[in-house]
Amino acid sequence: MTNERADEEKRMQDTQTPNETSPEAQAKPPAPAAKKKATHKKKNSHKHWHLEKDDAGIAWLSADRANAGTNSLSAEVLDELGDILDSIAASTPKGLVIQSAKPSGFIAGADVKEFVGLKDTETAAHLIRRGQSVFDKIEALDCPTVAAINGFCLGGGLELALACRYRVADEDPRTRLGLPEVRLGIHPGFGGSMRLIRLIGAPSAMGLMLTGRTISARAAKKLGVVDYAVPARHLSNAARHLIQSPPVAHQPPRWASWLNHRLLRPALGYYLKRQVSAKASPKHYPAPYALIDLWVAHGDDPKAMLAEEAFSVAKLITGYTAQNLIRVFLLQEKLKGLAKTAKGKKEVFKRVHVIGGGVMGGDIAAWCALQGLQVSVQDRKRESLAKVMQRAHKLFKKKLKHPRIVQAAMDRLMPDVEGLGLRRADVVIEAIFEDVEAKQNLFKEVEKKVGPKTIIATNTSSIPLDEISSALKNPARLVGLHFFNPVAMMQLVEIVTADLTDKAVAQRTAAFTKQIKRLPLPVKSGPGFLVNRILMPYLMEAVVLESEGVPAPAIDKAAVDFGMPMGPIHLADTVGLDICLHVAENLSASLGGDIPKKLRKLVEAKQLGRKTGQGFYKYNKGKPEKPSATQDSKLPADLTDRLMLRMLNEAVACLRESVVDGEDLMDAGIIFGTGFAPFHGGPMHYLQHTGVDILHSRLQELAKRHGDRFKPDAGWSSLKEIG
Repeated sequence: MTNERADEEKRMQDTQTPNETSPEAQAKPPAPAAKKKATHKKKNSHKHWHLEKDDAGIAWLSADRANAGTNSLSAEVLDELGDILDSIAASTPKGLVIQSAKPSGFIAGADVKEFVGLKDTETAAHLIRRGQSVFDKIEALDCPTVAAINGFCLGGGLELALACRYRVADEDPRTRLGLPEVRLGIHPGFGGSMRLIRLIGAPSAMGLMLTGRTISARAAKKLGVVDYAVPARHLSNAARHLIQSPPVAHQPPRWASWLNHRLLRPALGYYLKRQVSAKASPKHYPAPYALIDLWVAHGDDPKAMLAEEAFSVAKLITGYTAQNLIRVFLLQEKLKGLAKTAKGKKEVFKRVHVIGGGVMGGDIAAWCALQGLQVSVQDRKRESLAKVMQRAHKLFKKKLKHPRIVQAAMDRLMPDVEGLGLRRADVVIEAIFEDVEAKQNLFKEVEKKVGPKTIIATNTSSIPLDEISSALKNPARLVGLHFFNPVAMMQLVEIVTADLTDKAVAQRTAAFTKQIKRLPLPVKSGPGFLVNRILMPYLMEAVVLESEGVPAPAIDKAAVDFGMPMGPIHLADTVGLDICLHVAENLSASLGGDIPKKLRKLVEAKQLGRKTGQGFYKYNKGKPEKPSATQDSKLPADLTDRLMLRMLNEAVACLRESVVDGEDLMDAGIIFGTGFAPFHGGPMHYLQHTGVDILHSRLQELAKRHGDRFKPDAGWSSLKEIG
């Protein structure tokens, strides 16, 4: 049993990219031997689905949602599918293959927009049961059914595939399968929780559903989620083979079936909750806990589990967390939409040149190479470039896994001491130290060497663009492309523009950002731009509190209890106290405000945080040694307010100054740039939900007790009119 468990854990590993030379790649199902290829004769056509039947009697049902580039399961799409399935059941074909007519992928899931504003649990339950009933029709068909999967197959899309008897998937790296509903504050509701557990066993199924992670076709094959992972050209033949020679449906390992026993489920459920609690509070994120409870109570009764699954999701989807996480998802889609170029023309960027081989510059270069671009990275010190290559190799191994593909990524990343890559680059990104004169001198030389259409970008974190671009003959070419550390984890990139910046350049830069799988946020140039400007008062207040004698772990705990992913003291140590001091000095020079003496003292002592092993915390192998945060009665009653209201007040100031265009982009920027509690829906959304007048009054009280740094910004008056 121990060996079986180890094998199953190994199967859980997500192999993102396939190795075409592996035995798995060659284990393709045979095509019908020497048989003339069956022709498809069109039988019927609907608005969102196309149904054909070939000469062998196999029905081919293709998802093709009208007026959409991506398939998603709206109520209308599901209703139409239900009607088609009724007609298929009446005609009794030899088999049914469900596939996508769109090259973008199979089915992305349910139409999230239809969840917005759902408040009545019974209405939500009715909608969910309707989806369940449609998928039940697939499972009940008296013929073999196959889902032929290309590209993404997520959420409701995978639940539909699980209702089929068999599944085949395109082994292309772009194919991703998963049930990521927990990221929307819910869990699978169209029968997916019951069917995935039944197919591969509770441990593996819970590993996917509780994390919301996606897996490749190869990983899905190892887990038993799909029956074959094949090249795209073999997808139809594989589906046809499964119908003409149907094998026994996949079963989970015997030990996994034992763990589904009603006497063992409570113990495993307790263990799973312990694991989840390390990353998500049940108060803030109830969905994974609800899923565990659902399985523990009904795991051996499929009908009861389906019924309770619908009720559980209905209760979650009408709640505060889910509605706000749905909002966050739609904000993410809005940021992606900002990357559209003029007149819908798509520009493909091929070559990037990064100047600066420090941690930030090197990591930007590595990320671009990981996304398939040819990248040259320039630095005067060869040892810096050597470190860039070492860190890049570590990233590629983690993300790509297979040696051949890791090497291909390494081949796309070129150390470039002399800067030869400048002349051929589509995008040039400067990431040297924060010094205005040094950047000005650099861009004078860059402008002479690059092509007329090359994007010239700076990764400055705090210097206004006007100061840098004044050295250029054509200052309209300069744009800010501000990444956040660590580059491989932080999705947001600020697209910074000054008054002189060419709008077309900014738009192309946003398109480039989307191409490298990052979220572009347009912001106006100014001290700290958006994210750093809002984050810094929060961090500085944490340092002030620590200087007053409040234990650092207690400060961090207050922020985490509010919903932040990391406490401010821990975050400052992680960013680097020298960087925090530098940004704070730039902001205070422009916006006023005092810098805590404790911060200067630590920087002067070279105690810079995690990177030096000592900051506010001592670090052992990169992890902070935090004394336990006790429930100390002496902790200030306004501890959380002092932290969060300084951040909210600065957000109001940025909104008043139009640093970003509106509250939605403000919320998106702060969520994806700082990790601001996603279940609150963003700072402005939280502000409106809690009450503008209430929070304004708290700020006034804090200003009386602690000084002008809490004085409400003038922008609160306009918010009060809205509220």
